Amino acid sequence: MSFLTLDLNLLRVFDAVMTEQNLTRAAGHLAMTQPAVSNAIKRLRESLGDELLIRTAYGVKPTPRAESLWPSVRSALASLEAAVAPETFDVSAAHATFRMAMADATAAFWLPALMRSIENEAPGVNVRMVPLTTREPRPMLLRGDIDLAVGFFPGVAAQLSYETGSPIRHERLYSGHYVCVMRRDHPLSKVDLTLDNYCAANHLLVSFSGRAHGLVDEALAQIQRERRILLTVNQFFTAGRVVANSDLITVLPRHLIASTGMTDALISKELPFQLPAVHLDMLWHERDARSPAHKWLRRHLEGMNSVAQRTAPGSAPRSDTY
Repeated sequence: MSFLTLDLNLLRVFDAVMTEQNLTRAAGHLAMTQPAVSNAIKRLRESLGDELLIRTAYGVKPTPRAESLWPSVRSALASLEAAVAPETFDVSAAHATFRMAMADATAAFWLPALMRSIENEAPGVNVRMVPLTTREPRPMLLRGDIDLAVGFFPGVAAQLSYETGSPIRHERLYSGHYVCVMRRDHPLSKVDLTLDNYCAANHLLVSFSGRAHGLVDEALAQIQRERRILLTVNQFFTAGRVVANSDLITVLPRHLIASTGMTDALISKELPFQLPAVHLDMLWHERDARSPAHKWLRRHLEGMNSVAQRTAPGSAPRSDTY
């Protein structure tokens, strides 16, 4: 293959297919028909002498050659786009709708400030919240169901940190730690919280799936201890209401206590064992990486991080989990 005879338009198609991991979505993005996209990929395969993309039940899977090639293609196309179409974006005149997924407590914590900023700076921008019911939001991003996910995604963030070729991008917004939460007149509120009396209590777990096992249970198992999870709920607001009116205790990131709406009725205590830090990550799809409106949203959330750290209860930046 000679570079001089290579049709560079084929690289634009290749980039779109790699980004979307789906020929139909790539065709829509490029304003082409799916047969035209398939034909372009066929021609590129012939030019490069590699299959590049293998069809699967869920779309297409890139070959190792495609994965190694894509970062260079992506970087070159981005440089060309920046050169021939410099970014101009007037947020005050922009019209855009963002679909975002967050847990209820994360939304309660972040949305008020975001809405104030949109009303003041971007009156043509709308936000549509989608329920976040999983620690794995990548399928929602790949399908185009949402534009951005914000939350605690430990497995996803760890995988993306070393994975190459993924169309999902991520950024850490801030980190925090967990505390034990109970009603103010709970019997344990008046004594030191030891490992024994912690394990002896009845527990509530915030679990979107309803599975009665979480990070706390993994940590306890490592020291040959366990707890009884009497109740699982799928909302932090519900968790606050139940704990404030019962003898159940729960574990939450400290700043989410305010999101329960029951701050006056609850107290927190340091846990008698170690848990990993909890991180708040922002995930989005490569297809939106260069969108001026999407860039504005991401930069705005980055800027809100400092506000969150100043306004969260307590002295340290904190985060969200489920």
